[in-house]
Amino acid sequence: MRANSARINFTEQIPENPKEPPMLCMLLRKRLVGARLAGIRQPQLERLLCFDFETINELGDEITLTLVAEIMGRYSNVILVDEKGKIVDALKRVDASMSSERLVLPGIPYQLPPPQDKLCLLTTDVREIADRVCAQQAGVSLSKALLSVLQGVSPIVCREVQHRTARGADVRVGEMTPELKERLVFFLGRLAEIVKNADGTPFMAVNPQKKPVDFTFFAPQQYGTAAIVSQKGSFSELLDDFYGERDRIERMHVRSQGILKVLTTASERLSRKINAQQADLERCAKKEELRMCGDLLNANLYRLKENVPYVDLPNFYEEGQPTVRIKLNPALTPSQNAQRYYKEYRKAKTAEEVLAVQIREAKQELAYLDTVFEELSRATGERDLAEIRAELEEQGYIRVQRGAKKQSQTRGAMEFRSTDGFRILVGRNNRENDVLTLKMAKKNDLWFHTKNIPGSHVVLFLEGKKPTQRAIEEAAMLAACFSRGRDSSNVAVDYTEVRHVSKPQGAKPGMVIYVANKTIFAVPDREAAEKLRVTR
Repeated sequence: MRANSARINFTEQIPENPKEPPMLCMLLRKRLVGARLAGIRQPQLERLLCFDFETINELGDEITLTLVAEIMGRYSNVILVDEKGKIVDALKRVDASMSSERLVLPGIPYQLPPPQDKLCLLTTDVREIADRVCAQQAGVSLSKALLSVLQGVSPIVCREVQHRTARGADVRVGEMTPELKERLVFFLGRLAEIVKNADGTPFMAVNPQKKPVDFTFFAPQQYGTAAIVSQKGSFSELLDDFYGERDRIERMHVRSQGILKVLTTASERLSRKINAQQADLERCAKKEELRMCGDLLNANLYRLKENVPYVDLPNFYEEGQPTVRIKLNPALTPSQNAQRYYKEYRKAKTAEEVLAVQIREAKQELAYLDTVFEELSRATGERDLAEIRAELEEQGYIRVQRGAKKQSQTRGAMEFRSTDGFRILVGRNNRENDVLTLKMAKKNDLWFHTKNIPGSHVVLFLEGKKPTQRAIEEAAMLAACFSRGRDSSNVAVDYTEVRHVSKPQGAKPGMVIYVANKTIFAVPDREAAEKLRVTR
């Protein structure tokens, strides 16, 4: 349970087990395996549920253990309570240094969270609630006043009551007229009926980018055209859909910190190196001036005097031969000064050639690291992270630990099937991209990749058939979905036959060049992509 997404629901999503189970998990295995769930309780509208389990202790006596799940934002917790009402242990222990109001420690009696000075819809008349709301400070919005008065309601519920009471206006407590108060009483009454009868309906609001915004147990009207409201089949499905993607992103963010630090450090180092080399390259651009000074000195050796700091000579390279001043080393002869300028010219010319190669290679390496950043952003589990880590170990960015198990081969590309039956494979990471493009695909198959942005290699397998426009569009859509442009509204995707794709010698994993390509614009659609996925 994560504090910022704590919830209780049935789920069809299979969570990834951690390498080592938490201590509370081990305790629950010991105490609750074989137990029978006898009942579930909720004290009024408290944000907690009590799961009562009937089981047998070490002495063979039947006892009841209670698992309390407290859903209270950052204070959320899971607590196991014995038959005497004492805490056995908790997911998060709370001692005196953390809280002076309520301790959560093994061996002490379990206490409910400190009561709030709020009214409960189950036991309080709605007019009393309305009176309490209207007694709040005049400048407070109606929704915030409701939130501070009502027990067990969320901000979206309070905003919706305000929206319906004030017909969409942003009304303050001090602006509540008798008519508005009557409307408030009416909508509070309807809300109380839904709560008492437990006949709510699961609704979720998503923004135009299809990201979940909020959810509730009735159809919200407050969003208007700013969000799309849809009904779900069950509250469990609603919570899975709302929290699933957010949980995955947060979980991967925590677990990928080590890899992210390596990539960030390497990218910053390369950026500094490129900037320094480009500054040196700009200085090398003045090499022709060095050669010119050498030529002018050589052509005028008979006129030059020794032990002088500079000399003014006509520049025969420019029309009108304007005078140019050339610095000299008084300790050198005129001939030696000329040779010194030639030497600096040759040095600058060589440096320019070397720097151009070094800058090109550094930019290619930086582009490679950018693709790994993109892989990391799409990682969905520990195995994805392990494969990325193995790739970075192969490339020397991460030191291989002694005794560490060698990473097994990659799982193989993700498989999809176009609407008209063509097989489409999508690489998960750079190593899979290489295998897919350079080994699995045939020369006549079509290869797809987002234009100028990191993303997966996508191959449309033709198997001797002529590709349909629908298959090409769906393959391009998958390339857009599995790229950095997945949150964009329109993504340019290049495609060509696999015969036109090649890997330069010494190139990093996943890095290829291609020619004879066409460009198609695709709209990333994750729901459509999931419908095309072939489940293994």
